[in-house]
Amino acid sequence: MKTHHYIFLTTAVFIILFYDQNLGLNLGILAVIFSLLTFIKTHSESRTKSFYFFLATSVFSAIAFAWYGDFSSFAAVALSLMAFGFRAREKRLNILMLLPVALINAFTFICRAFNFERWLPKTKTSHALQKILAFVAIPLCFVVIFFWVYASGSSHFLNVFTGYKLNLNLWQLIVISVLGFFISFNYWNFSVEKQIYKQHSFFKIDLDNSSKNQKPTFSFLDAKFERMSGFISLLCLNILLVVFILTFNYEQFIETQKTTVQLGEETHDRVNAVILSIVMAILVIMFYFKGGFNFDKKASGLRIVAKIWIFLNGILIISAFLKNAEYIENMGLTYKKLGVYAFLFLSFIGLIFTFIKIQKKYANAFLVNKMTGYFYGTLLVCSFVNWGSLITSENARRKDFAFEYHLRAVSFNEAVLLNLAKKKNNMKWKKNVEEKITSQKSDKFLSKILFYEFSGQ
Repeated sequence: MKTHHYIFLTTAVFIILFYDQNLGLNLGILAVIFSLLTFIKTHSESRTKSFYFFLATSVFSAIAFAWYGDFSSFAAVALSLMAFGFRAREKRLNILMLLPVALINAFTFICRAFNFERWLPKTKTSHALQKILAFVAIPLCFVVIFFWVYASGSSHFLNVFTGYKLNLNLWQLIVISVLGFFISFNYWNFSVEKQIYKQHSFFKIDLDNSSKNQKPTFSFLDAKFERMSGFISLLCLNILLVVFILTFNYEQFIETQKTTVQLGEETHDRVNAVILSIVMAILVIMFYFKGGFNFDKKASGLRIVAKIWIFLNGILIISAFLKNAEYIENMGLTYKKLGVYAFLFLSFIGLIFTFIKIQKKYANAFLVNKMTGYFYGTLLVCSFVNWGSLITSENARRKDFAFEYHLRAVSFNEAVLLNLAKKKNNMKWKKNVEEKITSQKSDKFLSKILFYEFSGQ
């Protein structure tokens, strides 16, 4: 099959799977179909290790979404499938170029779709017109004429065609068709601009000889003053960070006990400040340790204060980790608090790779590549774990366990709630959980979430 065949085939599959359906099993099926067709379409010499890796992640994340149908599994399957399609077509470009390529193709979709000569097989106009006249126009004219003749002679004949109502949501069908064609077209027929290829060198980890030449960032500030600026800036930021760590831990461990509401508000503010601080710290280091400045022999002082700052930010992460643990102890486990742990983990990994970047004199692309990989890996892991069941199991040990909240706001925890209802012999709780399960199971087949079909509830 050629590209346009894949586009029309997957558009038809999209319409069949999603018309008059909710998001559920259908997206998992669609992702598996896209993955298998991509495998078939890709020549054997183009099937690299990364190709097979993204094939596996696409299929497994599709299964995860079909099972859970939550946001993390949706993000995982979307990213995996986009990366798989990109890698199948582009072996040279860094996978991080996927984002700009996807955005450019989304914005240029209309122009590219109507440029038929670029993606449809070339056919003589006269020959195509002959087909339309022979197969559509002439038969349609005869059908309309004879329908009018027969309808005027028999009311029962007319009732055969007008006596029922076609149950078709035309607007939904149009929207689904356009969306399916948009996704299929951009997946199978994306284009890469020449400018994208020119930017590919940005993602090289090792600096070449030309990049090792020390050049000032700004024309009004030479390399010597920029080096001193970095040293003074990082020295001042180290002092500022020490003060913040001291006050942060004083408020956490020494200050008098506060209400749970105050604790929650303060924890959110402080953890947000910690994460923002670490992201900005990494960006500042990337600014001062780029290109030739990585090899500046006179920047030993700058390296020392930068490594101290990384160490201090590591202490800040530990403090935030303990603060979040205290918050969980006082108010219970939630999705947001688990998210905080995930961000703190990624922040800590970021600091480690920042230290390695400075030590090994790598380009900034080293950090970008590594952190993108860890973010994607974290997202994949999160898509396979039943966090709702974990949250409910932990919170069920608390005296202030809020059953209604966990039934309403936490997902895939029905088994835990049923066991709890049986232990407490609470028939109302049991009835509410069973009603929720019945409601989930009543969805149409393609809209179903497999968790509720096979979890034995």
